[in-house]
Amino acid sequence: MRIPRKMEHVHHALQQGISGAQGFRDIRLLPNCLPGISSDRISLVTGIGELTLSSPILINAMTGGARETEEINRELAAAARETGLAMAVGSQMSALKNPEVASSYRIVRQVNPEGIIFGNLGSEATLDQAKRAVEMLRADALQIHLNVMQELIMPEGDRDFTGMLERIHTIVEGVGVPVIVKEVGFGMVRESAERLLQTGAAAIDVGGAGGTNFAAIENARRARPMEWLNDWGCPTAIALLEVLEARPGTEGRSTPVIATGGITGALDAAKALVLGASAVGMAGAMLRVQREEGTEALIGFIESLHAELRLVMTALGASTVEELHLMPAVITGDTAQWCSARSIDIRKFAGRSGFAAR
Repeated sequence: MRIPRKMEHVHHALQQGISGAQGFRDIRLLPNCLPGISSDRISLVTGIGELTLSSPILINAMTGGARETEEINRELAAAARETGLAMAVGSQMSALKNPEVASSYRIVRQVNPEGIIFGNLGSEATLDQAKRAVEMLRADALQIHLNVMQELIMPEGDRDFTGMLERIHTIVEGVGVPVIVKEVGFGMVRESAERLLQTGAAAIDVGGAGGTNFAAIENARRARPMEWLNDWGCPTAIALLEVLEARPGTEGRSTPVIATGGITGALDAAKALVLGASAVGMAGAMLRVQREEGTEALIGFIESLHAELRLVMTALGASTVEELHLMPAVITGDTAQWCSARSIDIRKFAGRSGFAAR
């Protein structure tokens, strides 16, 4: 019997792992020998649109849509409940088309009735489908994912991408909850972000390369792989800088940005926050810990992330996420070269005066 596509994705994601080439090695944080703060007064609270999150780390979209994925979502939801993390489900389109698998998504709200939960659909969704996806979870926000290259490589994937921006705008205007537009692992550049900001989206998730590689996953499912597309896209650090560059001079200049793609530890999370992200999404690292070590281990992993993030924030002298945005950073290597070619001024990051505030 054929394995459901959703479980194929989980299997290949665990088998292939995370490349780690998300670009954050090129970001160097400056040591502050006079931080002037206490670790016990660090706040991890952040905001995405109208939502207040107790942590800048969120469990990003992974799965759903098959009976086997219900257990995964149940355990991820339990970890989110115990640690206070926001959590997104995978694409709910399968449940809209086949109500029999809706329980694999609803389980998240059942396990975590008071938590912050994000629904998820692709850009092909209509406003009616978006409303139904939100209702299915009593979702606090809705992710609209962009996965053009994955669809093109996927044997049964979409080939028609006309009207994407218009549909997103319609959903933003009418769905009734904040809409987060996210890439799924190929990164986003300034020009695309500028157009998305004009839709009024509540946040943009850069979804850069360096984490779960959906090109490689779909190629693993093909009879004739197109492996030359496995390195398509731009790393997360670059995608984050590109999207942040899109904010000045637009109506969406204060729109929160989420950094997702290959982030597995507190230092990379801190680097993303220093550059300007309001939150950091993690998926593959969370899934691997849960599947290999269990839910209690995942809870411990998240608690360690929080403790380590507080450690880094103390060392920098930043007591809040907002203060992290003021801290200096030096950008080097391939990321610096990309930024130079794209006329992104990286000197402004090195010249920040966050240290002087103490």
